Amino acid sequence: MDNGAAGDLLTFAPDAYGGVVVDGSQLPKDPHQFEKRLQATLQHWRQQSVKGVWLQLHIRRSNLINIAISQGFTFHHAEPTYVMLTHWLADTESTLPANPSHQVGIGAFCMNEHREVLVVQEAHGPLRGKGVWKMPTGLVNAGEDLHEAAVREVLEETGVRSKFEAVLCARQSHGVGMGRDKSDLFFVCALRPEPGQRDLVPQESELAAAAWLPLQEFGALEFLRQRPLHAIILDKCLAYAQGTYKGLQGFKLDGGLRQEPQLLLAGPDDGKFESAKLEEASRL
Repeated sequence: MDNGAAGDLLTFAPDAYGGVVVDGSQLPKDPHQFEKRLQATLQHWRQQSVKGVWLQLHIRRSNLINIAISQGFTFHHAEPTYVMLTHWLADTESTLPANPSHQVGIGAFCMNEHREVLVVQEAHGPLRGKGVWKMPTGLVNAGEDLHEAAVREVLEETGVRSKFEAVLCARQSHGVGMGRDKSDLFFVCALRPEPGQRDLVPQESELAAAAWLPLQEFGALEFLRQRPLHAIILDKCLAYAQGTYKGLQGFKLDGGLRQEPQLLLAGPDDGKFESAKLEEASRL
């Protein structure tokens, strides 16, 4: 519903939390007109007890940023094509969500039918040139599920096609990103390569080497064994390979609030899933 098309007001629509979202595609091109209409619209919002305002400015409208800031807007986040600004109008502490605080990464424990584990050596980063074998890792893209990211990273880095089986463990850390002000979530996923997938094609831009390592050698990697966190991750991988640990399996389920099914990670109860809803779900 458009609440601001008439008169001198900017075009905007209400959000679900007592705020409004400005239609960035309908902003006046002339800075003076923008400033005049923004001031009038701010007065209207205050009269209507609007709480928070979201204003997306396309990169082509970057000349309007200073005007918005002069009227009380602040930076929320930026993307290659736009800048998002916000303004909290209520006489209370702002409840607008902050910009994304976490990045999400995956590690792939990929074991073939010969009980060999896929390992790589990095061409860049802190492990470059140290001869350290590790599982393939990478970041989850926006709009990408964890299991999809794990399968994609293994294919891109090594040429191995695989299928997701379970999430074995997760790790959280802080102080990452260029500003050291973000946090990191890292999920170790168990994958099963397609039969016969033994030939490796290391991604030259990312890897120095790739190999299949016998399971026991993987579990005894000295660089990882010397570090308590990584030692536990190795133990979880070994337990999964031995069948004594199931991890979290993946399902696609209707969440009720969105049109698309959502990813659910859940562990088994007494060796099987009791919930009829899980039994009816699309199991990954």
